[in-house]
Amino acid sequence: MQPSAPTSAVAVAEPGGGPAPADPPPGIACHPVRRPRPRLAAHLRLAKLGMVDYYLSLLVVVSLLPLTGGRTLDAPSWTTLAAFLLGELCLVAAAVAYDDITGYRDGSDAANYGTDAAVRRLARKPLLAGTLTEADALRFARAALAAGVLCWTTALALAPHRPLWAVLGVAAAGLLVPQYSWGLRLGYHGLQEVFLAAVGWAFVLPLHGLLTGRATALAAVEAFLFGLGPLLFGVYSNTNDIAGDRAVGRPTAACLLSHRGNTVFIGALSALESAVIVTAAVLGLAPWWFPLALLPVTGARVAQFTVGMVRGDVLRGRLIGIRAHRILVVALVAANVLRAATT
Repeated sequence: MQPSAPTSAVAVAEPGGGPAPADPPPGIACHPVRRPRPRLAAHLRLAKLGMVDYYLSLLVVVSLLPLTGGRTLDAPSWTTLAAFLLGELCLVAAAVAYDDITGYRDGSDAANYGTDAAVRRLARKPLLAGTLTEADALRFARAALAAGVLCWTTALALAPHRPLWAVLGVAAAGLLVPQYSWGLRLGYHGLQEVFLAAVGWAFVLPLHGLLTGRATALAAVEAFLFGLGPLLFGVYSNTNDIAGDRAVGRPTAACLLSHRGNTVFIGALSALESAVIVTAAVLGLAPWWFPLALLPVTGARVAQFTVGMVRGDVLRGRLIGIRAHRILVVALVAANVLRAATT
């Protein structure tokens, strides 16, 4: 039972043991003293700003730019980067806010977080925790969506280059990212895994095109690898959430496949990442030493699969996957800097 709220007129003993003051006269209402809710913190949790993994795309893009020989980014490039990053922040915030609203309404979040709230921290879900109302979340999602569209429109207007494919990529991402659990509800039509990876691809390759005017083979490879990162920890979340997702008809691979099939699927995704890294070097799309630079990522994937799928500690496997993605970003940036320095 929660303690009752303090009131504005309460009989309290005087210091030193003196008598308490008299009750208020009849007709004077005693209203609860409401402490201000930590609304800013709740909105930040609703936006999932602590999950920075998609936003690391800018580090990969900047490291791919041809900045050798003392060249630096010009003003249009800097403003494009800033507007694009703000657009990412706002559009992802809108998408995850809409996802929380949908999960709150259909009960899937209550089912998925109710069994392991201590591990996954219920505070990450402000609607479940009661720190925000559904109306609060809806207002926030709509405002974030409008801000994201405005920021990306600004990025397109300021970009030093505007190849048609990059403009269409930005427009498609701006349209589809918020519709994971809202509008088209892409995550409820068997497209969840593709969506998680495609968002990562959209945050790298189109921006690279806006800054350079072209799409290099190496940029395409690194965009693909970057997109696999969120997917390779998202599938572990889905494995943990099978019961709740099945109850609301969300057809993730983990729900549709048997336990063995899901294990094979996740293992195949992990192997695909390694295969792309090696193939890029063999085909000359990346330096010959590219697989060596990304060897820590391969090691992290082996540990993730062993812990999460072989030993069955799925949420720990998810955590290792998040760390593996961040290791990937560091390795890609280091490889790009080294490549630029040696060419």
